[in-house]
Amino acid sequence: MKYVDEFRDPDMAKRVLERIHAVVEEIPVTRDRPLQIMEVCGGHTHSIFRYGLEELLPDKIEMVHGPGCPVCVLPMGRVDDCVAIAEQPDVIFTTFGDVMRVPGSRKSLQQANSDGCDVRMVYSPMDALDIARKNPHKNVVFFGLGFETTMPSTALTLLQADREGITNFSLFCNHITIIPTIKAILDSPDMVIDGFLGPGHVSMVIGSAPYEFIAGHYKRPLVIAGFEPLDILQSMLMVVEQIKAGEARVENQYKRIVPEQGNSNALQAVGEVFELREFFEWRGLGSIDHSGVRIREKYARFDAERIFAVEPAHVADPKACQCGEVLKGVLKPWECKLFGEQCNPETPIGALMVSTEGACSAYYSYGKIDIRQAV
Repeated sequence: MKYVDEFRDPDMAKRVLERIHAVVEEIPVTRDRPLQIMEVCGGHTHSIFRYGLEELLPDKIEMVHGPGCPVCVLPMGRVDDCVAIAEQPDVIFTTFGDVMRVPGSRKSLQQANSDGCDVRMVYSPMDALDIARKNPHKNVVFFGLGFETTMPSTALTLLQADREGITNFSLFCNHITIIPTIKAILDSPDMVIDGFLGPGHVSMVIGSAPYEFIAGHYKRPLVIAGFEPLDILQSMLMVVEQIKAGEARVENQYKRIVPEQGNSNALQAVGEVFELREFFEWRGLGSIDHSGVRIREKYARFDAERIFAVEPAHVADPKACQCGEVLKGVLKPWECKLFGEQCNPETPIGALMVSTEGACSAYYSYGKIDIRQAV
């Protein structure tokens, strides 16, 4: 890859689309029971809406927008925990910007900041560690959030704090793992997924090998995809060609970034700092075994859950909010009763309208454009 334009070439996109249409016509599916292809990653959801790709695909393909946006699957109770920590005296609570506006049952972190709490947006956990260095008399808490994509930077920051002997820095760990999540989707009786576009950023860390059980046990094809329009279209073609041939394999379209065995240095740091939780609660998906990580006992002094005695609480979403159904692919964003009116980017009720990777936010931003002219 020399230039991003290579992956946005309209003529090439048309040729790939023609091939997708031709292959799908040879697969015995109907509009009443289309092929259901899930893009697991929220970054893919954003690109699909931004470039209007869903409308360019055959009617016999239905895209299912998966739970791969870590902000979107954050349960309301964990937001309440963040606010409770931020309200403690002498605490500076640091977080990525897209988390600031996620609603809790009482308030968001942005509202807590307006109420006088010291809540600061950072671009990396190292920024939070620097704040701890500059404020030795404050307890600086970093909100660790995300899939395996962001785990290594959090782990390396904690190891740096340990090497420097910094005692006023801690981590509120809400990192989650992709493999148990996909397994839970495949085990769900509500879901009938024919194939997957695998997450590119997560796979950059874990590699392609961990997905083999999807093809081997569940007999579903998965293609790890990049994020440009041609990446997604080529990956979709690879998925439907497998389905047509009656095959189920893990393929890697994103080879320019994703190695088969992942990033060994990143995985080593993650393994040193974190261990699997027995279970972790997800918005819309409920509790999933071994789907989150916690800080190992060796580094307990950096664990905000222990320092502030956080007791995870289950808090149900507002009854009218249908984020859970959208996350599971049961509803499309625009089918939610609140979409676009009571719930919009200015006044979000659900997390899917907050993050730019959320299906509701992406469709709200791009769903009304003339999508057939987007590629």
